[in-house]
Amino acid sequence: MRNLVLQEPEARVTGNVTISVSYAWHSIKVPVIVPLLRLAIMLCSVMSIMLFIERLYMAVVILCVKVLGKKRYTKYKLESTKEDLELNKSYPSVLVQIPMYNEKEVYRLSIGAACGISWPSDRLIVQVLDDSTNEVLRELVELECHRWMEKGVNIKYETRKNRNGYKAGALKEGLEKQYVEDCEFVAIFDADFQPEEDFLWRTIPYLLENPELGLVQARWKFVNADECIMTRLQEMSLDYHFSVEQEVGSSTCSFFGFNGTAGVWRIQAIKDAGGWKDRTTVEDMDLAVRASLKGWKFVFVGDLAVKNELPSTFKAYRYQQHRWSCGPANLFRKLTKEIILCERVSIWKRLHLIYAFFFVRKIVAHWVTFFFYCIVIPASVVVPEVKLIKPIAIYIPATITILNAVCTPRSLHLVVFWILFENVMSLHRTKALIIGLLEANRVNEWVVTEKLGNTMKLKNSLTILKKPRSRTVERIHVLELLMGMFMLHCAVYDLLYGKDHFFLYLLMQAVAFFIIGFGYVGTIVSS
Repeated sequence: MRNLVLQEPEARVTGNVTISVSYAWHSIKVPVIVPLLRLAIMLCSVMSIMLFIERLYMAVVILCVKVLGKKRYTKYKLESTKEDLELNKSYPSVLVQIPMYNEKEVYRLSIGAACGISWPSDRLIVQVLDDSTNEVLRELVELECHRWMEKGVNIKYETRKNRNGYKAGALKEGLEKQYVEDCEFVAIFDADFQPEEDFLWRTIPYLLENPELGLVQARWKFVNADECIMTRLQEMSLDYHFSVEQEVGSSTCSFFGFNGTAGVWRIQAIKDAGGWKDRTTVEDMDLAVRASLKGWKFVFVGDLAVKNELPSTFKAYRYQQHRWSCGPANLFRKLTKEIILCERVSIWKRLHLIYAFFFVRKIVAHWVTFFFYCIVIPASVVVPEVKLIKPIAIYIPATITILNAVCTPRSLHLVVFWILFENVMSLHRTKALIIGLLEANRVNEWVVTEKLGNTMKLKNSLTILKKPRSRTVERIHVLELLMGMFMLHCAVYDLLYGKDHFFLYLLMQAVAFFIIGFGYVGTIVSS
């Protein structure tokens, strides 16, 4: 059986089909496969070095920032600004926007948290932008708004007849309301975000002290990080994003991507940038880039965290990652020329936007993770004529992994699982970025990330179960299973004929693809 599947060139084979396949493989291997694989290794090696240098640069910057205590948000004199506000009673008017769409499980949490924010009541407007298509749910959300209205909160319930522009369209229409004209700032929270009572007191003073500041971004705090292994792994990736990427962007170029929520904008900055646009699925990043090109500066407040929920089902996470990978690639395609021609900002900032922010982090990172570690390295195992450069294939990714993992010390023991899971997800991210770059089908697909709120805690009303057999087919993911078989084939070949011991990695990666391919990841909730 072994000879029928994995054969040495000199081995005798039996059966016409086996002979034909073997002949075809060996006839194209040397003239076609080997040169292509060598080219792929060279390109992936260059991109790996680019990614390594970018990660190393950010590590050096964040180390200097922390050791020297030079975090940008610590330079502001917030206490004196707060004292001036309270002494002069010159509180600016603030709008709080909560866009939502069929958020059955979390609408009470988000509305309650927003209405509990501490700020003079005559200077605060809470705006619930409900695009729900479920009429019963709309009535419940409106009823919740009326309940807070009776408590003296200035809350507005807004609906639309359509979902044009999705979240961007809702936010845009919300800013066009007549009662918003006197508002100077707008705080935005997605439906699963729960800001603390003092959120505005810890953000608005930055904007008041520096008139050039257009955005104050807080970090995220995950209330369900311990729900399952998948949420723990997500926490590791997002902790790096906030602790390093956002902090470095804030400390060096005064630019980083708006996270779409848990931030406060100066409304004038939004207007100067041209307002909300729905041309991609990352309207938040689009607005941030355009505002930055107009000269507005941003600050990231790393010690201010807003509670929110991580997607705990694989389906929800997959859709979210498609949007987060496809959108930036498509935005890169649309904005590159505008960034290059913009003379209002420095060459350094434009270079940072094009090379570091978009190309390396949003394209190269996904491309290398999938094609190098899931295609090229396994393929090189079955093509012994091609030799891998071990420092690039082993030491560089190991260093990058360590730099990422140290941001979440409590999960260091999960680093191997994180690597395997990220490699599997790179399949979807790479597919999404190709769709974004080519503007292919699904480029503007918008699927709201499913939130479960307190559902998982209510064990009496809802039990966590494996789905019944009749729905097993829905959990099968063909691409992951095909990749798992490819990895397994390469692992067995390396185990039998190889000398580099890559089969250890390949076997583990194959198992990861199979586990996710059969749907055994994330939380499974009975319907």
